[in-house]
Amino acid sequence: MLEAIKYLIGAAGASGYGSKSTAEDVTENCRDLSNITAIITGATSGIGAETARVLAKRGARLILPARTYKAAEDTKARVLADCPEAQVFVMSLDLSSLSSVRNFVREFESLHLPLNLLINNAGKFSHGHGISEDGIEMTFATNYLGHFLLTKLLVKKMVETAEETGIQGRIVNVSSSIHSWFTGDMIPYLELITKNKSQYDATRAYALSKLANVLHTKELAHKLKQMKANVTVNCVHPGIVRTRLTRDREGLVTDLVFFLASKLLKTIPQAAATTCYVATHSRLENVSGKYFSDCNEASPSKSGSNSFEAERLWIASEILSSETPKSTFVL
Repeated sequence: MLEAIKYLIGAAGASGYGSKSTAEDVTENCRDLSNITAIITGATSGIGAETARVLAKRGARLILPARTYKAAEDTKARVLADCPEAQVFVMSLDLSSLSSVRNFVREFESLHLPLNLLINNAGKFSHGHGISEDGIEMTFATNYLGHFLLTKLLVKKMVETAEETGIQGRIVNVSSSIHSWFTGDMIPYLELITKNKSQYDATRAYALSKLANVLHTKELAHKLKQMKANVTVNCVHPGIVRTRLTRDREGLVTDLVFFLASKLLKTIPQAAATTCYVATHSRLENVSGKYFSDCNEASPSKSGSNSFEAERLWIASEILSSETPKSTFVL
C-alpha cells in the first residue's frame, strides 16, 4: 500500500527521483554527452522517441534503427527541430529478422563510429499469432531474440570503445513489470506457441518476452564481469503508459480502458525517465545486472532472479539465433 501511495504522489526514492520525474529531469545535471554514441531501438515513437530527443539534447550522437525508414526519418526531423546541432543517423533494422540484425550491424560497423550506449527499447504486443521468418513466435522474436543477437554482435565494439576512451559503456534493456506474470517453463512454452496457434495467449507471450529481457540482463552482466569488460548492463521497467505498443488494438475499448486508468498512467516524458537515468547517471557507474523502476533499483520477480534459468535461456538463444539454428526445445 505504501509503495502505491509513493507511486501516485511521485515520492522520490533513494536516487532522488520518482514516478513523476521526467527524462529531462533526470538528465539535467548529467555530464555532457557529446562524446557518447548511442543506438536506440524503437525510437520512432513513444518512449524511444522521447529517449532519443532528450539524449540528443544532452549532446549524444544518435543511431536510430527502424523497420520503417520514413518513421525514423520523421523522428530524426523532430529531434533536429529541438536540437539543431544533433548528429542523427537513420538505419534500417527489423528486429524480428535475424538476417536484418546482422545486416544492420555490418552497416553500422562500416561507419567506423564508436559505441558507448545501446538501448534495447523496441517492443511489440501482438494480439494476433505470428511467426517470424526464422520460425519463432513473433513477439518473442521481436522483443527478445532480435535484441539478444543485436547485443551479442555489438558487445565487441562497445568493449573496444570503452578501452579506447576510458568511458564505461552501458547497455539498457527495456522490460516491464509484466515479466512477473509469466510462470512455467519458458522453452517448452515458446515451442508450444510457436508451433500451435490455438495455444497462443497474447499477454502471456508478451510476459514471456519481457521475462527473457530480465534474464538476458542477468546473464549478460555475469559474462561481462567474467570478461572484465568496462561495460555494464541493466534492465528497466518504464511504467504504464499508452504508446504505439497497443497499435494492433486501437479503438473504443482500448480508449476506454486507458481513460479509466489515466490516473495510474505515466506521461511519455515520465516513462522515458528510468531509461535515461540508467543510461546516463554517474551514480550508476559500475552498477550492472540490476532492475530499475521509477528511477530506483527494484526487485524483479523470483523467476527473473533465477541464475539457472538465465543461463539456460542464454544457451537456447545462442542456438536460436545462430546462422544454422537447431531445435532448442530439448534444453
